[in-house]
Amino acid sequence: MVEIANSRWVVTGAAGTIGTELRAALHERQVALVSTDIVTTTPVGQDDRVVQADVGDLDAMVALCEGADGVIHLGGIPDEADFHELATVNIVGTYHVLEAARRAGVPRVVYASSNRLTGMYPAGTMVSPDMPARPDGFNGVSKVAGEALCQLYTDKFGISTVSVRIGSYEQQPGSPREQRTWLSPADAVRALLAAMTTTQASAVFYAVSANSERWWDLDAGTAIGFVPEDDAAGWGALEPIDASMPQGGRYASEEYSLDRMRE
Repeated sequence: MVEIANSRWVVTGAAGTIGTELRAALHERQVALVSTDIVTTTPVGQDDRVVQADVGDLDAMVALCEGADGVIHLGGIPDEADFHELATVNIVGTYHVLEAARRAGVPRVVYASSNRLTGMYPAGTMVSPDMPARPDGFNGVSKVAGEALCQLYTDKFGISTVSVRIGSYEQQPGSPREQRTWLSPADAVRALLAAMTTTQASAVFYAVSANSERWWDLDAGTAIGFVPEDDAAGWGALEPIDASMPQGGRYASEEYSLDRMRE
């Protein structure tokens, strides 16, 4: 396991819900932070340097990465949107983060991927990271590209990359789908800590809580030290779901993508 105490990590998307939770946990572990977002961000402590910047600015990303031990790339458009916007922010922005890490000599990038990358698999299928991508929308397509960029930077440039396919991050599950896909805040921190500290050069795994019923195989996460502890069953009885429906649920519908396209 890689030691992170007294190390320095850049966090993009630092003002988001996951970024805020993770930064607090890292501060408790004596990790110095460079927290960046396009919006105003509140520091979590004295060792948290907040910088307002855009992942679209490669030079800014390079400057932030100087002297860092790793980058946790949470920044991006988290939901379905017009493909042009997703390509600019999620694909080109991820390229900028990886390229900045390469130029600055940063050894590891942790990439926030998504379960939406495989949302077209039916609910009755157990999905593992080595299965082909079946995105449920253009957001999922952008995550396919992001994971491919991570693998390229590992294979070609020797940067360690870990892609974390984040589940339904909520305080508690709010639907039958989320009973299968829920990722608790505490388990999200556990997943990202495992990604930061693994000795594997590259990995892809699903970050999902230890729900009584789930759609994603946990073996790849277990291999790098991710052991979720929470279970959606603690919030109520499991509700039935059609095994033939896409795992993406409403996100997999035509309307969900078409309604977000540019005119």
